[in-house]
Amino acid sequence: MNDLNKTEPKMKKYALIGTGGRAMFFYTAIVRDFGSTAQLVAFCDTNNTRLAYANSRIEALGHSAVPTYLAHDFDRMIDETHPDEIIVTTIDRTHHKYIIRALERGCNVVTEKPMTIDAPRCRQIIDAVDRTQRQVRVTFNYRYAPHNTKIAELLNAGAIGDINSVHFEWMLNTSHGADYFRRWHRDKRNSGGLLVHKSTHHFDLVNFWLRTKPETVVAMGDLRFYGKENAERRGETKFYSRARGSEVAKEDPFALDLEGNEQLKALYADAEWEDGYYRDQSVFGDGINIEDTMGVMVRYQTGAVLTYSLTAYAPWEGFRVNFNGSKGRLEVEVVEQSYVNSGGEQAMEGALESRTILLRPMLGKPVEIEVPTGEGGHGGGDPQLLQDLFGTRSSDPLNRAASHLDGAWSIATGIAANESMRTGQVVRVNELLQL
Repeated sequence: MNDLNKTEPKMKKYALIGTGGRAMFFYTAIVRDFGSTAQLVAFCDTNNTRLAYANSRIEALGHSAVPTYLAHDFDRMIDETHPDEIIVTTIDRTHHKYIIRALERGCNVVTEKPMTIDAPRCRQIIDAVDRTQRQVRVTFNYRYAPHNTKIAELLNAGAIGDINSVHFEWMLNTSHGADYFRRWHRDKRNSGGLLVHKSTHHFDLVNFWLRTKPETVVAMGDLRFYGKENAERRGETKFYSRARGSEVAKEDPFALDLEGNEQLKALYADAEWEDGYYRDQSVFGDGINIEDTMGVMVRYQTGAVLTYSLTAYAPWEGFRVNFNGSKGRLEVEVVEQSYVNSGGEQAMEGALESRTILLRPMLGKPVEIEVPTGEGGHGGGDPQLLQDLFGTRSSDPLNRAASHLDGAWSIATGIAANESMRTGQVVRVNELLQL
């Protein structure tokens, strides 16, 4: 419908809603690196303290403060600042609300992943795009990482023939992984759980690599490490609800010190008086209803089968993925640097420690594949995604720009996996999401 690879040289105006940690990735890039093609015109949020902090960040980069609006004034923001596009970086469960309203008001949308968290919201977004004929882009930065691009190139070129099976294991360590259990993500009503919030990246990569879509899904998962009950089972006797002001937390290596990090303090500790959101909740507290240990099996429309696992308390951060084809096997291992969301330089989030791609032809010797080094976060994917979003877009033979339908198919696997865990049944994706 809309050509996401079309070059659009004109200056575009952007307004952003949701000025938490991930928002900095977008608004910093616009004001620092894309002044000739992109203009930031407004911020919108539920919290005035975070709005003020966002303006202080862009002022430090030499940009004038932009008008700020509370979330209930979203329509007024559009009326007064006339953005071409809305950047949505709010809590996951509200993505659909702002995506749909922006489309209805004549704006295109750039949304953080996941596009949304469940089947009804997903259907509403698809219907809104069809109705308004506007465009939604989902920011899958992992598609742009050089090693992931190389995997796509090899598979598309037939290096291992027809792909019959994929084994994909993703590890989140006890820094990054634990962080999902401190924040709003710990409530499945907010995030859809990690099989939606986090695995949307991984399921999108499989869709992108194999050029196919999920057909049937079966999954199992539990909360096995985090949470109070699991800590009690291991013999823990001292607990706290949040780290700030707690003596017990000082002895907990999993506790997050908001006061000790200038950025986290400004974004969250200084802002909590307005909305009561605590960024430093105990990962071994009550109230966690997402899984930390998950296994998923997927059959794709091509007939390929995926076995996938996600562990949120691993000793290292990264992934292994192996592809088995009619002409051989491709083996990949990527080790990423550990980080806490918004706790440091964003260029270091997901930066690489090592990566290996090994091609094993069916009747030949193994060949290690060279991959260009990518600078920046998420294995070098972040700078390329930003250029594609806010710079002058050029033709891309791999079609890495992700549409709302790519966003829908990426969460389809996770939404179906959640349904499978709930019912114990195999789930047919089309019956659930009607894609």
